[in-house]
Amino acid sequence: MDDRIQFGRRVAHWRNRRRLTQLEFAALMQHSVRWVEELEAGRRQADPNISVATEIARRLGITLERLLHDPAVLCTAGSEIDAVRRALQRHDVITGRCDNSAADPVPVAALQRDLWLARTGFQAGHFAQLGVQIPRLLVDATRAAERHQGDDQLEAYRQLSLTLELTEAAAIKWGDTELAVVAGHRAVAAAERSGDPVIQASAARHLADAMTNHGQAAAAVAFVTAAARRLQPDLLGRGPEGLSVLGMLFLKAAMAQAAAAEADDHSPARHARSATGFLDEADEHAGRLGFDGNELWTSFGPTNCKLYRVAAHVQLSEGADAVAVATGIPATALAGLPRERRAHLLTDRAHGEKQAGLRAQAVTTLLEAEEEAPEEVLCRPRTRQLVEDLRLLGTGAAEGRLRALADRCGLPG
Repeated sequence: MDDRIQFGRRVAHWRNRRRLTQLEFAALMQHSVRWVEELEAGRRQADPNISVATEIARRLGITLERLLHDPAVLCTAGSEIDAVRRALQRHDVITGRCDNSAADPVPVAALQRDLWLARTGFQAGHFAQLGVQIPRLLVDATRAAERHQGDDQLEAYRQLSLTLELTEAAAIKWGDTELAVVAGHRAVAAAERSGDPVIQASAARHLADAMTNHGQAAAAVAFVTAAARRLQPDLLGRGPEGLSVLGMLFLKAAMAQAAAAEADDHSPARHARSATGFLDEADEHAGRLGFDGNELWTSFGPTNCKLYRVAAHVQLSEGADAVAVATGIPATALAGLPRERRAHLLTDRAHGEKQAGLRAQAVTTLLEAEEEAPEEVLCRPRTRQLVEDLRLLGTGAAEGRLRALADRCGLPG
């Protein structure tokens, strides 16, 4: 989310909190309604004149600092996450049985377009808007899957599964692993109804991710490897999409195995070796693919495999190894990945730097991640916990920058 959109969203948030219409706020600011609309939509200058920003803050009854930096406005609200949960709990969404109204289902082309917009926003690091987009997508896709017939129905099931995958991915970002597991299970069920091995593999990798984050790493390994064995023959014949989702199954298996290693007091080394084996297998499929692609929003390719290797080292508390792998990834290769992937790598690298005792460097890396995708740093519980840990451990000369970052994260002083 760029600076203009962030600023506009904060203005709209506080205008609504003060129960002002756009017309009333325009009158207070002595501007037109069109000016307010453009300001709140992020279509005005990225860095508003300080006198204008000061006047806006005064009219809204807040400090200038809060108007410019309040992370609560940038991050997904609890009410929005609750709206996603309520959508998943709806009778029609759970059962797939819609009401008897004569309303036509959303055309599959419209579903594809709306999902593409939401998924593109996710990969750009804009997670908050998903709290509004996902509930409508879930209802529309469920209705379409029941009401359409033939090929359109199969496509609707594909879009429903992909929507549930997005719900799982967003829930992970929000730190709600239980919600992620529920969505992941539903995605797998919808994928099976679609009859498409590519969609089935995609749903399986998301469920494995949810299970791992929810403390079910061993079960995730068993599930995702079983999916890979079952689907691999079909996927190898499906071109870049098939290779991409197949490779992602092994990347998720690696992360689940690394998490299982951390939880095993008896044979962690064996689990760690298995994680490396899964990473190597993913590398082989990336080599067959031959480029960094983004088929079905996987970002799969040789570079993303390196990102997962960094993440696995962090999971195994091998911080120095994580930093070494991250440092070796060419900047040109990273530039081709979505912002979410780049910011995720930087936060993983910062975790590795903390583990390796490079705490001041970890602060610098987190600030780089914030530039790429602010919500990945300021809003995600996993990263906010890292900021808190660094504050407790101390970062020497970086203390001032870390304190400012903690303030932007909304962490108590």
